[in-house]
Amino acid sequence: MKEVLITKYGAPDVLKLSEYPTPGISGDQVLIEVKAAGLNRLDIFQREGNYPAPPGVPQEIPGLEVSGTIVQCGPDVIEFKTGDTVCALLGGGGYAEYVSVREGQCLPVPSGMDFTGAASLPETVFTVWSNVFQRGALRSGERLLIHGGNSGIGITGIQLAHALGSEVIVTVGSEEKGRKCLELGADAYINYKTQDFEQELQEKGVDVILDMIGGSYLSKNVNILRPDGRLVHINAVDGSHVDLNIPKMMQKRLTITGSTLRSREYDFKKQLAKEVRKNVWPLIESGKFKPVIFKTFPFSEAAEAHRLLEESTHTGKIVLVR
Repeated sequence: MKEVLITKYGAPDVLKLSEYPTPGISGDQVLIEVKAAGLNRLDIFQREGNYPAPPGVPQEIPGLEVSGTIVQCGPDVIEFKTGDTVCALLGGGGYAEYVSVREGQCLPVPSGMDFTGAASLPETVFTVWSNVFQRGALRSGERLLIHGGNSGIGITGIQLAHALGSEVIVTVGSEEKGRKCLELGADAYINYKTQDFEQELQEKGVDVILDMIGGSYLSKNVNILRPDGRLVHINAVDGSHVDLNIPKMMQKRLTITGSTLRSREYDFKKQLAKEVRKNVWPLIESGKFKPVIFKTFPFSEAAEAHRLLEESTHTGKIVLVR
């Protein structure tokens, strides 16, 4: 099969379209003929050698989410059949013509959606549901702050929280990105290049924060959280070692938590997929949540797609398509 291979760790040009053995399947695995693969910033980290794939997953093929058609089922598969169109959350290997994955990490392509849109869903939807609605326990009527509102995670968080009745504020790096977030359902945006989000939100505060920045943001996050507020970390691009005002955390009864998804056990991902199908798929099929696709590239231009992703000038997902 054809796949995009990390020939060595480094810049985008190390990604080359190559030949690779088609994966086999067993047990409850399905073999998917990939039609589209979503790009994520973690793919860049893997390409640079800073985010190894979990055991049993090809280290040299990035890609955490795909859509396509099931062409073969293992003997223990019960939920799907050959010919079903699905999207899937992967541990890696998505930039390929075929991928094998256990059926519990697959979801049917939502009614009326094409493969491009479906490929943009798994990583962001699973991450947002797990962190904002499970760990962060966001409820209707509460205020949510998302750092990085124009990211794939951000635009998913905006739409889901808005659809489920929460007020959403985002931080962004430009006025244009902020306006796009408003169009998606955000109630307000803060341009972190010209405004201090702590000062802007100090008076009213927020109930839940989804943070992928870390570093100096921690103390500001703690200061603007309301009593019983929840701070959820999904990355720490500004630094992972921080100072925490423990007495203030105690006085406010704050919950500071976080998670990673890629390394979680299969049973967790399977249960998460069930919750996503129950709670998110109806919002998609009713039009309350729509994927935002910024640009598509053929698999042969994966390096160019990575360069665009690194520029961080986009709002929405970048997707490889066949």
